[in-house]
Amino acid sequence: MSGEKRREKLLEVLRNAQAPVSGAALAQSLAVSRQVVVQDIALLRAQKQEIISTCRGYMMKKDSPCRRIFKVHHSDEEMEEELNLYVDFGGRVEDEFVYHKIYNVIRVEMGLRSRLDVREYMEKLKSGISKSLKDVTAGYHYHTVTADSEEILDRIQDELQARGFLAELLDYEPIDFWK
Repeated sequence: MSGEKRREKLLEVLRNAQAPVSGAALAQSLAVSRQVVVQDIALLRAQKQEIISTCRGYMMKKDSPCRRIFKVHHSDEEMEEELNLYVDFGGRVEDEFVYHKIYNVIRVEMGLRSRLDVREYMEKLKSGISKSLKDVTAGYHYHTVTADSEEILDRIQDELQARGFLAELLDYEPIDFWK
């Protein structure tokens, strides 16, 4: 199979997937190495295909009807509770980012859609492989959360407020994300 046909097949698999597809699973289905899949993903992204990487694999970016950014603050011990709150209420944690006074915005994709995703993410953090971005800014960070309705996002915001996770925006922050 030619590289072009293989990339078409890769896109077809990702478009039809209901959950992220691992690089290993893509490699097996396309009968190539995982490195070839990584290179194909890079080529497709260069062609403006919106493929995102999550802790569970690759997926096509799908437009969600509703999106909100929450600025939050919590301890390491409360992180799993905070992330589970989003998915328990029907939200999807698309990313985590911080606003740094020197480096501006630093952002990473997350793609958390279930408690299983949250648990796997937490296991990676606890393994010591890396740290959360929140550690760069003394615990303050943002999440872009998508949901099927504004009502779901309102419930999430109310619950974040009730649990003391919502943080106030400061003067130097460039935008009021909640408007």
